[in-house]
Amino acid sequence: MRIITVANQKGGVGKTTTAINLATALAAIGNQVLIVDLDPQGNASTGLGIAREDREISTYDLISGEASLNDTIMATSVPRLFVSPSTLDLLGVEMEVAGDRDRAFKLRYKLQAHEKAISLKGHGLQHIDYILIDCPPSLNLLTINAMAAADSVLVPLQTEFFALEGLSQLLKTVDEVRRTINPDLEIQGIVLTMFDRRNNLAQQVVEDVREFMGDKVYKTVIPRNVRISEAPSYGKPAILYDLACAGSQAYLKLASEVIRREKKLLAA
Repeated sequence: MRIITVANQKGGVGKTTTAINLATALAAIGNQVLIVDLDPQGNASTGLGIAREDREISTYDLISGEASLNDTIMATSVPRLFVSPSTLDLLGVEMEVAGDRDRAFKLRYKLQAHEKAISLKGHGLQHIDYILIDCPPSLNLLTINAMAAADSVLVPLQTEFFALEGLSQLLKTVDEVRRTINPDLEIQGIVLTMFDRRNNLAQQVVEDVREFMGDKVYKTVIPRNVRISEAPSYGKPAILYDLACAGSQAYLKLASEVIRREKKLLAA
């Protein structure tokens, strides 16, 4: 089981869209995949067709200690893709656990306990190949929990002017988490999103990020694509909504890159 945190403290960079579509692509090529929705907005859950009224047990219950991971898991319309949904209750969980000595490890302990379980009866999910954690757009305790639990961090980065400034701050956080609570945490990669090849500034950002981060940047670039934007309103990943669109094809290529990098990380 490999755990990848999808994080960026800046909102509107395609973080949740990347989590949903990368998870769908990984499932499409035969992996059993779980998305853990740690964003109180719950957009990953909504984007996978999970209605708010159906989220009886959520990641709030998971972090607060009231439920196991198995209790939260829900099937989606995508074969082999499951989700632990989020609710607005997560907004208050940071205050609830702030005084606990293990406050940064709440999610890690739940995932470790789950990994030891023999099976996940009732979900049709007997094992998990990948867990993708969708973080809130901030560097708060929920994001720290996600990084503490993860093997690696995947960073969606919008191709716009302030991209490198936000990236620098995130990398400092990753370094701090690695130094203090999770020495095995790696940068899985940086995926450039919302790219418009007609925009000279976007082209310059791509060049700058590649120069700054080298081979940490994925070769696959996610284009700005109207079909990707439409898909969540139908409760579907873009890959399910329109497989042929440029955005969906890019996420399929990204999934292949992620798998190759995971194999390198495991072999290292």
